[in-house]
Amino acid sequence: MVKSKVTSAVGSLGEYLKEQRISAEMSLRQLADQAGVSNPYLSQIERGLRKPSAEVLQQIAKALRISAEQVYVRAGILSPDSNVGGSVELAVLADPNLTERQKHSLLDVYHSFLALNSRVTDDAPAADETDEEPHHEENPDAHAAQD
Repeated sequence: MVKSKVTSAVGSLGEYLKEQRISAEMSLRQLADQAGVSNPYLSQIERGLRKPSAEVLQQIAKALRISAEQVYVRAGILSPDSNVGGSVELAVLADPNLTERQKHSLLDVYHSFLALNSRVTDDAPAADETDEEPHHEENPDAHAAQD
């Protein structure tokens, strides 16, 4: 079931990229040259046979002069409704100094933090509902230094 979703996303990505290429009046060979990928590889992407890395998608988007973010959404790398953190995700995906594995690991950790913080925020009692008084540490030296 998960595999069919991935295949479906990759297929629709390929169709989208092909539409964009045709709209830009570029041949497959021209786009492959400008994106720095091989002609057969680009053809496989367009036919939904290959799932390209974020870096390759960025190169293709740049060659087509379209938004890399939109291509990432089509590829299922970014969620269309994830406005929060989108710039973090894009920065990680666009960093040429990271390997694909490192990028995916960073994004997994980032998403787990977002999910954890969302649960903590939802479960946290309001300030007036807590039984404990807030604990403040007084530093007498700090007041003396200000006087």
